[in-house]
Amino acid sequence: MINKIKNLINLNNLNGYVVPKNDEFFTEYSKTNKLQIVANFTGSAGFILILKSSNHLFVDGRYTIQAKQQSGKKFTIHEIPYVWPKNILNKYKFFNIGFDPKIFTKDTLKLYFNDTCNLIPINKDLFVNKIEKVNKNNLVYSIDSLVAGESIKSKIKRLKKIIKNEKIDNLFISSVENVCWLLNIRGKDLPNSPVANFQAIITKKKEIIIFGNIKKLKNIRKKFIKEKISFFENYKFFEILNSLKGKNFCIDGKTCSVFNENLINSKFFIKKRTDPIYDLKSIKNKIEIKNMINAHIEDGVALTKFLYWIKHSNIKNLDEIKVEKKLENFRRQSKNFLYPSFNTIAGSGPNGAIIHYRSNKKSNRKLNRNHLLLVDSGGQYRWGTTDVTRTISFNNPNKKIKELYTRVLKGHIAVAISQIEKIKNGNNLDKLARKSLHSKKLDYKHGTGHGVGFFMNVHEGPQSISKNNFVKLKKGMIVSNEPGYYLENKFGIRIENLVYIDGSKNNLFLKNLTYAPLEKDLIEETLLSKNEKDYILKYHLETYSKISPYLKEKERKWLARLI
Repeated sequence: MINKIKNLINLNNLNGYVVPKNDEFFTEYSKTNKLQIVANFTGSAGFILILKSSNHLFVDGRYTIQAKQQSGKKFTIHEIPYVWPKNILNKYKFFNIGFDPKIFTKDTLKLYFNDTCNLIPINKDLFVNKIEKVNKNNLVYSIDSLVAGESIKSKIKRLKKIIKNEKIDNLFISSVENVCWLLNIRGKDLPNSPVANFQAIITKKKEIIIFGNIKKLKNIRKKFIKEKISFFENYKFFEILNSLKGKNFCIDGKTCSVFNENLINSKFFIKKRTDPIYDLKSIKNKIEIKNMINAHIEDGVALTKFLYWIKHSNIKNLDEIKVEKKLENFRRQSKNFLYPSFNTIAGSGPNGAIIHYRSNKKSNRKLNRNHLLLVDSGGQYRWGTTDVTRTISFNNPNKKIKELYTRVLKGHIAVAISQIEKIKNGNNLDKLARKSLHSKKLDYKHGTGHGVGFFMNVHEGPQSISKNNFVKLKKGMIVSNEPGYYLENKFGIRIENLVYIDGSKNNLFLKNLTYAPLEKDLIEETLLSKNEKDYILKYHLETYSKISPYLKEKERKWLARLI
């Protein structure tokens, strides 16, 4: 593929070509991983710049070790946000860099390149997939308002009120997950998220126009008749655009492609703002929270059974891939489990230090009693999305390992018991999570937490617990709580629960969704305060109360001994 890209560069009189991870819908996970095809890199984020005489792979701190291992022979690895293409190209003059306008936004291109080169749109898809046939296995389905907690009509009404108040003539909903939320639909267009690839336009005249493969809607189109929703194939987008009235068009700069933005700009004045649906869907209603709680109990049962199993197994017979499959088998014992919410991370010893590691035949390690095992996994259930990480010990660890685990745990607890009305945003929570590690001049190269969707994407915004997130935290939001520590070529430690914000305006606090035992063999109690010890005791009591009714007697007794 590198040669194919370099041929395109030469044929179009370019000096380089840029390749993103995303597809035309800008989702985190897509069926075609361009970075793997071009650079053998399997991470979920990053982009590639191919120049005539050099190849560059840009990743964030989660992936630097992985990128060097997978792609370091043919690519120079750069860590963002410290290095961007503009830092490389600013020494050149009159460089022409090609890009596919359907898979980039103008905002992204400006961030990457600024004014260091000429950006040349190349309307050629280098990663053409076979045309997907519609069948019973990939049809879109609706979720009842009793499951979603709100009807389509109510959601549309709330959105139209925002459009009216902000004097928006037309709103382009380019994010497919937001269309799914608005219409209470789910699909099978992504490998780990129940998302259907549809985009929409809403006009101030209350028209709702949906674009996508409408054959996939054949089982549910009748449900939308009352809502006056019309459906068109993607190729009709410009034709419909030309028929619309109004002066302005609102787009989201993060998910509206250069191609679509140019089409819209040919007729309308563009207003940019974050799609208001992100804020609306970030606040989970009582029914969504209730469903997420139920899904997490089922997930907690599966994970607890797995932890009991692995603690009582002869680990000499186990490797990372066997561990992944066994954990998924435990989840499949639930009739409501559908599939993993992301590819399971099971990293033994040095592989655990690769933050978003994924085992394969080449990297797969056998388990070792003297090595930590980091397992980060999750599931899509009817009706909920889970994500949980546990670090497992098989031997009496040394004092240094126990101290590091305990400092990560202290950060985890600091987030869990924080007063949200005083903390206010994820930036401040992130500082709390790192405090114990920072006291020893230690840190980790990822955010402390991400937003999570309701039976949707395992990663969603706008809220997160990270250094650069200042979004106000509100009741009903769900985030992960996952501080960690990683020593390259040695081990990785991470503790992750999903939590949701509950309480009243002046007394907001976090409640755990995830219940599964912590690794008590790794806790150095002398480093814990009384409040921290009380939290661990209470957490294990709650775990036992919620999970034990679904366990076998031996599993129950084992769990009880951890309290």
